[in-house]
Amino acid sequence: MPAADVTLPASDVIQSLYRVMQTIRQTEEELARCHQRGLIHGACHTYVGEEAIATGVAAHLRPEDVVFSTHRGHGHALAKGMPPSELMAELFGRAAGCSRGRGGSMHLFSPEIGMMGTSGIVGPCILQACGGGYSFKLLKTDNVAVAFFGDGASNNGAFHEGLNMASIWKLPVLFICENNQFATEVPNAYAAGNPNVGSRGEAYGMPGFTLDGNDVLEIYRVAGEAVKRARTGGGPTLIECKTYRTRAHAEGMGDFTYRTREDVEEWKKKCPITRLRQTASQKVTASQFDAIDSEVASIVKEARDFAEASPVPDPASATRHVYSEPSPPIPAPPPATRSITMTQATHEALAEEMKTNPRIFVMGEGIGVRGGNFKTTAGLFDLYGAERLCDTPICERGFVGLACGAGMTGTRPVIDFMFADFVLDSVGEIINQIAKMQYMSSGRLKMPVLLRGCIGIGHSAATHHSGNYYPMYSQVPGLRVVVPSNAADAKGLLKHALRCNDPVMFLEHREILSIKGPVPDGDYEIEFGKAAITRTGHDVTVVALARMVHLTLSVCDELENAGISVEVVDPRTVSPLDIDTILQSVHKTGRLLIVDETFGPCSIASEVAAQIADRGFNDLDAPIKRINGAFTPTPYSPSLEKMVVPQAQDIAQAIRDLMNE
Repeated sequence: MPAADVTLPASDVIQSLYRVMQTIRQTEEELARCHQRGLIHGACHTYVGEEAIATGVAAHLRPEDVVFSTHRGHGHALAKGMPPSELMAELFGRAAGCSRGRGGSMHLFSPEIGMMGTSGIVGPCILQACGGGYSFKLLKTDNVAVAFFGDGASNNGAFHEGLNMASIWKLPVLFICENNQFATEVPNAYAAGNPNVGSRGEAYGMPGFTLDGNDVLEIYRVAGEAVKRARTGGGPTLIECKTYRTRAHAEGMGDFTYRTREDVEEWKKKCPITRLRQTASQKVTASQFDAIDSEVASIVKEARDFAEASPVPDPASATRHVYSEPSPPIPAPPPATRSITMTQATHEALAEEMKTNPRIFVMGEGIGVRGGNFKTTAGLFDLYGAERLCDTPICERGFVGLACGAGMTGTRPVIDFMFADFVLDSVGEIINQIAKMQYMSSGRLKMPVLLRGCIGIGHSAATHHSGNYYPMYSQVPGLRVVVPSNAADAKGLLKHALRCNDPVMFLEHREILSIKGPVPDGDYEIEFGKAAITRTGHDVTVVALARMVHLTLSVCDELENAGISVEVVDPRTVSPLDIDTILQSVHKTGRLLIVDETFGPCSIASEVAAQIADRGFNDLDAPIKRINGAFTPTPYSPSLEKMVVPQAQDIAQAIRDLMNE
């Protein structure tokens, strides 16, 4: 029976909701036909049958509110205001597409309207919405962030970590679970011990609702209350909408090995568009609905024609926007006037930047009142409070994913993860999300995220507190990877990291944190990708990183007395890697030794050796030599630990051997 007149919104609201649902439906049906014609080159995940959810939620959102979505995101993009022409052009792989042809069905970006992206990975949108909410909290706005995700994501670790963070910090976030019964082909009834997702809200200390996902008016009502609650400081809400996708998981996939035709036909009878026409017939006439149908049909046809006629992207643009635009030339640092430790130097850099940039905040375990495991934030909590020095639960994936969303929405997160081993729990967020965001959005989204923590062997911490992972991260386009060896470099590089718009992995060797060195007073930066000559020489070039720089320098005087002049090159950053400076040194010396604490296979030493062999072969008077740590996990006992990492005497002997080649 139609609802009583008093329960219905105004006629213009009903017509607006209907228009959005029809836009989604007709666009999706046209895209399905275009897929059959071969106009869509990859996957096409349609939203047919689920239109009421995006429509009912997005009706309450302003342009400055943000949406983070999943692989089935066409409906969310259209409901947030994306023209069908931009969506279709994107799936056709055209330059006029919302992601400029870089994303296709699963990667839709339009930050101009608050559509912050969809992801082919399940779960990150939940964490990124938390990041958007954290930005709004820090910036004191009343904007809200929305995460749309499927029932599959509700059984993912990101769901737990995201909802828990949103709850404890009362973030202005709506978590919208579109329970369409199946995660690809796995039924939610099988995959979840508690398949009622909405009921989980109470467990996280937030309101939780389970709604009929095909009832746009009920979704509109509950979402309106949730948005109001979020805007006024009431915190997050979880809304489960039970629905059904009436097309295959993706166009062209088989559909009836895990569900029946009868089930699909039965759900088609529950069509949310038909339901609204019937429910709201008291306020909107059939002819008015029909007029909207016709209007939308014209828009969709024009959109398809526009998309089909649009040019393909310029092939030359394929490698653009991996990183942000280069900064202007940076002056050389002033002369050093005092001696402080690396820890003191990086603390100065962070404190100075936090004072001048209120968008910087730090997250990590124990970085608040306690000041960090390595005193990285000592005293800053007293100056800036809990919002900018935010202690976290032990949920590395969660707060790294949050940092991604925060960086996308106007703040500058610093993630202090203590040990590099710990952040491996979040490697998917780093590699699949943070590193790729600028590229996939065609440079429209920046990613000013600083990830910092300790690396290095030498303190009997065994295998989960000693990792050196910079070779792995250096293989990831979009990341900057910094490995300083001294206090002055650490401060200048950290300053640059806190000012650039690229994500930076800043790795500090634990064994050299307390070594004092000369550091300039005042403000200075050091540009990434510029190696330092830490000792000049003319017989042999040694390339070394972090603690290995100190070990190499410790034997140079002895070798000098023996008639061997050593030049030491410290790359300082491994992505970008300054091969030119190394080439210039090898041109002078004719010999090259690379000393690297990490494993030999696929190491930075391997990369340096390969590039010098390729570009500087004619300058070499002897074969390139490498010293690496043993290819083994790190043991605990000092006697064992010493055997798996290069020692000073190993470096000295390798230099002597190289001189005898």
